[in-house]
Amino acid sequence: MEKYSDQEFLEYIVRTLVDHKEDVKISRTVDEMGVLLTLKVHPEDMGQLIGRNGSTAKAIRTLVRIVGLRNHARINLKIEEPEGGRAPRRSTPTESIGDGLDDFKI
Repeated sequence: MEKYSDQEFLEYIVRTLVDHKEDVKISRTVDEMGVLLTLKVHPEDMGQLIGRNGSTAKAIRTLVRIVGLRNHARINLKIEEPEGGRAPRRSTPTESIGDGLDDFKI
């Protein structure tokens, strides 16, 4: 597989951030809309890659777009969600407090 500067740049950034470096997979496709980089990482590394409120993923997308601008190409980044999707959310403290209010007669 031929490596391109945008793909190598993304691989460098992602491998620096994650713990399972060997599981980083990047595919590159080109169509009339531009370049699409598709990224797959180990499920345990998704949190590190996305960051709080998506801030890390947003920063990575911005950097990849800048590399594209320098090469006169429009680049988009797609981060693939791992098999099984997200883990179920635990109840928040406010939800568990409301469950016990039925016992009180107010």
